Amino acid sequence: MSRLLVNFDFAKLGEPREYRPPADRVLEGDIVCRNWDIDSAKDGQVRAGVFESTVGMNRSIKGETWEFCLILSGVAEITEDGHAPVTYRAGDCFIMKPGYVGTWRTLETVRKVWVAA
Repeated sequence: MSRLLVNFDFAKLGEPREYRPPADRVLEGDIVCRNWDIDSAKDGQVRAGVFESTVGMNRSIKGETWEFCLILSGVAEITEDGHAPVTYRAGDCFIMKPGYVGTWRTLETVRKVWVAA
């Protein structure tokens, strides 16, 4: 029987999927992203994991995805188009709703827990 309780063991995340944002969305820097998929449910409609980004700025477009984020380390400045920037640090939480468009500027390498649906 599979476990129904899933732990986020930050010391044993394993190998991440490493990638760069699409070049047409990068506004500053040479951004490298890493993602560790931890779990999914409802045939992949709900997913959770850990994400990390190096310093830089890129356009962020959520499409139809709803995402909860908890910053574990680092500093990011997130600016929704038409709104003032908001700075997030370790311990801060936020939700990016479907349709969100703006910029994500990583000021210090950021690591976050995310849940997307």
